[in-house]
Amino acid sequence: MAKPAVWKNDKRYYDLKSYWRNLFGCNVHKLQIDAGFTCPNRDGHVATGGCIYCDGRGSKLRQQGALPRITTQIKSGKKYYTGKADKFIAYFQTFTNTYAPIDKLKLIYDEALNEENVIGLSIGTRPDCLPAETIELLSDYARKYHVWVELGLQSIHDKTLQLINRGHNVQQFFDTVKALDGTGINICVHIIIGLPGESDKDILQTAHTLASLPISGIKIHSLLALQGTALGEMYQKGAVNIILKDKYVSLVCDVLEILPPQMVIQRLTADGYRDIFLAPDWAANKLDVLNSINRELQRRDTYQGTHYQDK
Repeated sequence: MAKPAVWKNDKRYYDLKSYWRNLFGCNVHKLQIDAGFTCPNRDGHVATGGCIYCDGRGSKLRQQGALPRITTQIKSGKKYYTGKADKFIAYFQTFTNTYAPIDKLKLIYDEALNEENVIGLSIGTRPDCLPAETIELLSDYARKYHVWVELGLQSIHDKTLQLINRGHNVQQFFDTVKALDGTGINICVHIIIGLPGESDKDILQTAHTLASLPISGIKIHSLLALQGTALGEMYQKGAVNIILKDKYVSLVCDVLEILPPQMVIQRLTADGYRDIFLAPDWAANKLDVLNSINRELQRRDTYQGTHYQDK
């Protein structure tokens, strides 16, 4: 296939920066917000301990003490991007950002949207934390603002979700995607490459499944072993292998080739907190990983969507 002209970028995939520039005609940046949420697989509602790769500390801001008001966090973020962005998306990132009563959610989201040049929301959450009333609230916002729901999935395989202590199953994910479809809310799905016990075939099956669903964006993460996590302990005991860089780069390119060309690629790697980072060493250099992915796509002479099959 030829590179889609609508991307208007110099990459071999449709990155988020290009998507927003095409949509709004200017530079748009996310402003990361920690609104003090927890997760149902952390507080005992469905499980305890959280996902095996999560250290549970939350954002750096949370580690410093009492969280500032959302407006304060937004104003601070906007100062950082002075001269780099014209409009902003309030990104509720830390833990599960729909895990609260509807009245509390509305107050939090309204506070963010009332800030100047904030044109929308991006809300990190889980498939089991989007009841009908929350979807209705977000759909109301989507009539006026640019709204994303970021669903932490990680894998399409229940055996993997059980192993990593996600606390939800794949069917709940399918049900939530169906409930969000047609509401005006953009769906972004998070997956991890290199999860324990997963084969290449498992990873590509996840990609094929997501390619067949009404999903607007994806974040692809590398698996990180961090001190203080169950996965970190497994790694230190030699009970789990962490994927090598060349293998990760190859699988990311395989996944990109499967995904539809209109799906927005919001992330292609992760680097984690430096103070508790164990492995893999290569993930600490995010730019090198991105450059390696680009070089591999060039070597193959392929693009995002090269092997996408529209059904």
